[in-house]
Amino acid sequence: MEKAARKAGGKLRRDFGEVEHLQVSRKGPSDFVSKADRIAERTIWDELKVARPGWGFLMEEGGEIPGEEGKPRFIVDPLDGTSNFLHGIPHFAISIAAQEPTLDGKGWGEVTAAVIYQPITDETFWAEKTRGAWLHDGRLRVSSRSRMSDALLATGMPYQAHGDFEQWLKIYGALGPQVAGVRRFGAASLDLAWVAAGRFDGFWESDLAPWDTAAGCLLVREAGGFVTDFRGRSQPICDRQVLAANDGLHSKLHKALAGAIKV
Repeated sequence: MEKAARKAGGKLRRDFGEVEHLQVSRKGPSDFVSKADRIAERTIWDELKVARPGWGFLMEEGGEIPGEEGKPRFIVDPLDGTSNFLHGIPHFAISIAAQEPTLDGKGWGEVTAAVIYQPITDETFWAEKTRGAWLHDGRLRVSSRSRMSDALLATGMPYQAHGDFEQWLKIYGALGPQVAGVRRFGAASLDLAWVAAGRFDGFWESDLAPWDTAAGCLLVREAGGFVTDFRGRSQPICDRQVLAANDGLHSKLHKALAGAIKV
C-alpha cells in the first residue's frame, strides 16, 4: 500500500508543479487536475492488483470493483484535497485502506490496514489493526489534552450542494466558543491523520465517503483515540458522520455536539 501511494504521490508532486503555471491560463487547471487524479488512481490500481490478486476495490473515481468471494478490498482516494490541489495549495493526500469482508460474506467489516501519504511533505502515516499507528517509523499517539479550552479542532465545512449548512452552524455554535480554535484545511484524511499524530485534538464532519475516512478512522483508533458518528456509535468506517478525538475529549465533544443538533 505504501509503495503504491508513493508511486502515485511522485506523479502528483510532479503534476502539482504544473498547476501554478496553469492558474493564469484562460482554460485553467481543472481538466489537468482531473487527469492527474485519474492517473494517480490508475497507478495505485496497477500496483495493488499485482500485489494482491483477487482483492476488490472501492475507489473514488473508478467506483466499486468486486474481487473474488471472501477476499478483502482496497478503499482508495487517489487525491483527497482536490480543491487545494486545483488552487495550488500544498495540502492534499493519497488515502488507501484494506477492509475485510464480514464472516457471512454478505458485507464489509473491519479495516485492518491504512496508509495516508502527503506527497508534498513526504509524510507517510500508516496503521495496522492491533499494531498501532505510525508516522514513518515513529509511533503515533493522540494528544493528551482533556480540557475543551485547550483543544484545537478540525472540521470540514458544507459547500455548494454538499453538506447540511444549518447543522454545521449549530455544531460550530456549540463547540467554537468552548475551544482554543477550529481549522478547516480541506482534506479529511489528513485531518484524521493529524488527530492520530496529536496535532489536532478532535475532528468532526458529515457527508463524507468511505474513501475519505477509511484509513483515517483506523489511524485514530490505533493511536488511542475514538471515532464515532454523531450519535456516539462506533462503526468500522464512519463517513456520513464523523467525530474523532482523543479519549479525554471525545465524550465532551459528543455531549456538546449531540446537544446542539439533538440527536
